Amino acid sequence: MNGQMVMTLAVLALASALFISGKVRSDLVAIGSLILLMLFDILTPAEALSGFSNSVVIMMVGLFVVGGGIFQTGLAKMASRKLLQLAGANETRLLLMVMLVTAAIGTFVSNTGTVAVMMPIVVSLALSARTNPGRLLMPLAFASSLGGMLTLIGTPPNLVISDALANSGYERLSFFSFTPVGLVCLAVGIVAMLFLRRFLPRNEEEGGQRRNGRSLKELTRQYQLSQNLYRAQVGDDAPIRSKTLRELDIPGQFGLNIIEIRRKTSAKNQFFKTINQEIAGPETVIQENDILYINGPFEQAQKFAETYGLALLDRRVPERERTSGVEYYATSDVGIAEVMLTPNSRLIGQLVKRSGFREKFRVNILGIHRKEQYLLHNLKEEKMRFGDALLVQGTWKDIALLAEEQPDVVVVGQPMEESRKVTMDNKAPIAAGIMLLMVVLLVTEWIPAVAAVMAAAVLMVVFGCVRNMEEAYKTVNWESIALIGGMIPMSIALEKTGLAALLSQGLVSSLGSYGPMALLAGVYFTTSVMTMFISNTACAVLLAPIALTAAVQLGASPYPFLFAVSIGASMCFASPFSTPPNALVMSAGRYTFSHYMKVGIPLQLLMGIVMVAVLPLFFPF
Repeated sequence: MNGQMVMTLAVLALASALFISGKVRSDLVAIGSLILLMLFDILTPAEALSGFSNSVVIMMVGLFVVGGGIFQTGLAKMASRKLLQLAGANETRLLLMVMLVTAAIGTFVSNTGTVAVMMPIVVSLALSARTNPGRLLMPLAFASSLGGMLTLIGTPPNLVISDALANSGYERLSFFSFTPVGLVCLAVGIVAMLFLRRFLPRNEEEGGQRRNGRSLKELTRQYQLSQNLYRAQVGDDAPIRSKTLRELDIPGQFGLNIIEIRRKTSAKNQFFKTINQEIAGPETVIQENDILYINGPFEQAQKFAETYGLALLDRRVPERERTSGVEYYATSDVGIAEVMLTPNSRLIGQLVKRSGFREKFRVNILGIHRKEQYLLHNLKEEKMRFGDALLVQGTWKDIALLAEEQPDVVVVGQPMEESRKVTMDNKAPIAAGIMLLMVVLLVTEWIPAVAAVMAAAVLMVVFGCVRNMEEAYKTVNWESIALIGGMIPMSIALEKTGLAALLSQGLVSSLGSYGPMALLAGVYFTTSVMTMFISNTACAVLLAPIALTAAVQLGASPYPFLFAVSIGASMCFASPFSTPPNALVMSAGRYTFSHYMKVGIPLQLLMGIVMVAVLPLFFPF
C-alpha cells in the first residue's frame, strides 16, 4: 500500500468517523475531505471540483426546484388529501393508503419533502379515525424511501449508480429501470409493516379536547406544564405597574416567561378573561390587579414576586375552579400545538430568542421536546436543533397562520377542519403539466436527462409555480448538494490510488470463491450497515466504484451489484437518524430508539434477503 493510498484511506476513515458522530455538519466534512485530498496531491484542483459539475449534482438542484413548485402550488397536498380520503377509519386500510400515496409522491420528489407535506395530513386522519398517529408516521417515513426506488430520479443513489455505469462504458439506466425492483421493495415493505406494526405505539384512550397531534391534556402532562405554571397578582403599589413587558425584560432577569395576563372584565365580575395574544406581547402594559401567568422554575417565580412585591396565588383565589392545567393554556380561542423543525429549516442552530415566533406569528414557545428530554427553562438561550419538537401557544388562528406561512416548521396535527383548508393555487394544473412533461422527456430520452430536469425547473419559475428565483434557490437543500459534490471526488481518489481495486479485490478474494451470489450479498449488506451511520448518497458514492470493480474482477455483470448498492443505501430503517424522514417523524410519533430497532432491523434484514434473491432474476450475472 503506497503513501497516497494510505492518505486516501485515512481521509476516508476520518470523514466516516465524523459522519457517524454527527458533531460536524456533513457538508463541511465533505468539503474538508476535498481540501485534504488536494493538499496531499492525491487530486488535482480540476478533479477535486469535478463533483460540482457532475450531472447528478445538477439534476438534484433541478429536482429540488421542481419539487418546490409541486409543493408551493398545493399540488402534492391536493393529490394526497383526495386519495387519503378513500381510506376511511379502518386502520389497516389507512396504513395501506398512506404507504401507497406516500410512495407515489416520493417517486418524483424528495422523500424529506414528501414527509413534510404528508405528516400534518396523516396525523389529522389518524385522529379522526381514533388511531394513535404513531401507528402511521413510521410507515409514512419508510414508504417515502420505498417510493424512491421506483424511478431513476426517486433517490440520489439511483442517479449515482447510473452515472457510475455510464462513466465505465456501460449503458446508462433508463427512467423506469428501477421500477420492477422498486415494486418488489414496495410490496415487501407494505406486507412487512402489516406484521411489524404490532411494535408501534398502541392506541391510547385520552380524554380532553383533541386539537393537535396529542390531546391538550396529554401535551400538558408530557411537558409538565402544570408543575411549572405559577400565578402572581399585581398589587396597588407594585413597582411594575404601567410598565411594558419589554421594559421589564423578565426572561432576561429571571429566566421566566409571562405567557398570559388576565384581568377582570368588570368590578362586579369575579371571572377573568384571557387577553388576546396579540395584545399580550412585548408592548403590553401591566395594570393594577392583573394576574400574570408565569412559566418557569418555582424558585425564580418566587424571586420575581418578591422583587416586585407581587402576591403568588394558589387555586383558592376566586378564579374559576379548574380540575386540570389544560384550561390555563387552551380555551376556545387560545390553544397549544407542537411544531417540528424541517431538515433544511433556517431555524436550526438559531437561539429561540432569535426565532421571531412571537414577533411574526404572535405565539410563545413553552417547551422543547428533544429526544427523550423536555426542556422547559431558559429557552431563550437554547439553540434549536433538527428533530426538535416545539410546544407553542397562541390563538388557534395564529397557529393555523404559522402552519401556512412558515416553511421552516411543520405544525403537527392541525384540527381536521384546518388541515382540509388547503389553499389551492391556480398554478397547480401548470405544475402538474410541467412535471408530466419532465417525466415524458425522461422516459423517451429525446434530450439528455439533465437537460429535461433543468428545463422543468426553469419552466416552474417562468410560469410562476415557484414565485421567483429567490424562492427557487430556497427550495434547494444546499447541504445535500455540497455533500454530494464534495464526496464524488472521493470515488475518483479511490480509483486513482488503486484503493477501490484493492478493496474490491478483498471482497472478491473473501467471497468470490463462493460465487457471485455470495459477493452480491456481501456488497448489499456492507452497504446496508454503512448507511446506518453515514448518508445514503455518500455511501452510494463510496461503494459504487468498489462494487463495479469487484464485479468486473469476478467476470460478472456489474448491474446487479450496483443495484445492490443503491437499494442497500436507500433501504435503511433501523435508526432514527439514518435518513431525514426517519428523524422527522420521531418526535411527532413519540418513538424511541427501540421502536426503530424492533420495526426497522427485521424490515432491513428481510429487504436484504429478498433483494439478494431477486436482483439476479432481473439482472442476470
